[in-house]
Amino acid sequence: MLTALITGASAGIGKSFAEKLAAKNTNLIIVARSEDKLNALAKDLQEKFNIQVNVIVNDLIQPSAAREVYDATQAQGLTVDLLINNAGFGDYGEFSQTDGDRQVQMVQLNNVALVDLTHKFLPQMRERGSGSIINIASIAAFQPIPYLSVYAASKAFVRSFSEALWAENRQYGVRVLVVSPGPTETNFFVAANFPPALARNAKSISTPEEVVDEALKALAKGEASIVVGGIASHFITKLSSIFPREALLNVLEKQFKA
Repeated sequence: MLTALITGASAGIGKSFAEKLAAKNTNLIIVARSEDKLNALAKDLQEKFNIQVNVIVNDLIQPSAAREVYDATQAQGLTVDLLINNAGFGDYGEFSQTDGDRQVQMVQLNNVALVDLTHKFLPQMRERGSGSIINIASIAAFQPIPYLSVYAASKAFVRSFSEALWAENRQYGVRVLVVSPGPTETNFFVAANFPPALARNAKSISTPEEVVDEALKALAKGEASIVVGGIASHFITKLSSIFPREALLNVLEKQFKA
C-alpha cells in the first residue's frame, strides 16, 4: 500500500485529500496543529477503510517543524510515496498596517515549510524511482494582489517552484503537481480576516472535494500545473497576459479594497 503525508489535514482541502485517498486504500500520515481533530479523523478513516493512519501534531510555522515531521516518519519506519503540501493561510490588509510577525509566519508556513519538507522527502523518491508531490497554490499566484500582497507572492513562489521541480524530476519517475484553486468552501476568508462584503463577492466557489478530485486526476496524467474553478477563476489567471501591469494593478487595488 502507498502512504501519503498531508499537511493541514485537519480541515478543508487537506481533510478532503485524506478522505479521498483513504477510500483509495492509501495509508496516511496526517499533520496539523489540532490534535483532537487529527485523532478524530484518524479514528474515522481507520474504521471506515481499514487503513493505517499516523498522526503527527506539529505547527509548521515553527522553523524546526519540518525536521521534526521528517524525523517522526523515519523513527516509525514510514515511507512517504505522496507528499501533499497543503497547509497555508492568508492575511488581508495593507501591508504596512498588518501584524509583521503574521506576515513572516505566512512565508514560513506557505513557503519555507513547503520547501523544507519537499527537500527532505524528494531525494528518497528519486532514489526509489517513484513518488509524487502535490503543492497547493492559488489563483492568487498568477498576479500581484493589493491587500493580499504577501499571500499572493507566497503562492506565486509555490507555483514557480513546483513547475521547476516537475521539469527536474520527471526523468526520475517522480511526479510534481501544483494546484491553483479559485475560491473554495473552506475557512480561508475568515482566517484571513477578509472583509465580509469581499468574501461574499467571491465567484465560482469550488468544494474541497472538487479540488481534490481534479488534483488526483491531473497527478495521474503527469500534469505540471492545474487551475481548479469556474470560468471566472480561469479568466483571472490570464489577466497578467492581457492587460498592462500598471493598469491591472489599478483595477485589482480597487477590487480588493474594503
